[in-house]
Amino acid sequence: MNPTQTQRRRLLTAAIAAPATFGLLSPWAHAQTWPSRAVSLIVGFPPGGIADLTTRLVANHLTRALGQPVTVDNRAGAAGNIGAQAVASSAPDGYTLLSAPASLLAINPHLHRMTFDPFTDLVPVAATGRVFVYLMARANLGVRNVQDFLTMLRARPGQLTFGSAGNGTSSHIAGEIFTSQANVTARHIPYRGAAPALTALIGGEIDFLFDSGPGLQAAQAGRAQLLAVGSRTRVPALPDLPTLHESGLTDFDVDTIFGIYARSGTPPAIVARLSSEIGRIMQSTEVREGLVAIGAGTALEGSPQELAARIRNDSERFGRIIRERNIRPD
Repeated sequence: MNPTQTQRRRLLTAAIAAPATFGLLSPWAHAQTWPSRAVSLIVGFPPGGIADLTTRLVANHLTRALGQPVTVDNRAGAAGNIGAQAVASSAPDGYTLLSAPASLLAINPHLHRMTFDPFTDLVPVAATGRVFVYLMARANLGVRNVQDFLTMLRARPGQLTFGSAGNGTSSHIAGEIFTSQANVTARHIPYRGAAPALTALIGGEIDFLFDSGPGLQAAQAGRAQLLAVGSRTRVPALPDLPTLHESGLTDFDVDTIFGIYARSGTPPAIVARLSSEIGRIMQSTEVREGLVAIGAGTALEGSPQELAARIRNDSERFGRIIRERNIRPD
């Protein structure tokens, strides 16, 4: 074999081995250079709502932390599933992320035909915020606290009505959990969105509902009666407002937890970098005050594992009430 043939054979061997070597090293190499371009943060809900405003607040700070633009992409529809599907089918490279309430992962699989599995196709990155959910009654119902309200419900079984943002929404499920734990009955009235449901409460069309914050102004103005918060702990901004847990509904917790998710298979180094950066962002006074200002409750910190555990716990709790009450989406 002459030298030219030897050189050719070596070149051929190297060419064959190169793709395999690249495949082994590319996740590591990719993680070391990430991000080298803009990152898309998809939110499955329209602009202007809590989900969108929370995402934009985080995106602005994450842009500075990563040194690359983090753009918000609203892909509303199908109870958030359209946006989640876009991330679940994206490349696992850290450039397409999902910002969503935990209810999207914990509730939707029990109600909708999913084209992806949120527990295997998405990986939690970091929690970003806790949105408190409040029990409110119409102003002229004649109750001033949870005990009065429960007494009325038990004296008038099935006569009072509660509104929600629609069948199968988190506000509907919160109402079903409440009536189940309190051992009372009430008639559900679904509306096409949280705003129409709140308007119906203020107008006296329904007797109570679970509201994620927009109703607080109405309560302060005397147009609705604020009874309790549906959390295990009190709201820092409303320290005198009792929790339903304190009012006798043990472990009642229907807070909405927002978080960031990546496509499964995203290099662990990228997930860790995102988790670390978002954790620092959520500790900043500017972000914490910003979340309160837009009505998004409080910032959250925690590992991806803690967020995953919360989602699975919520999925079990909400799935159980969905089956027991035979809840169906609109």
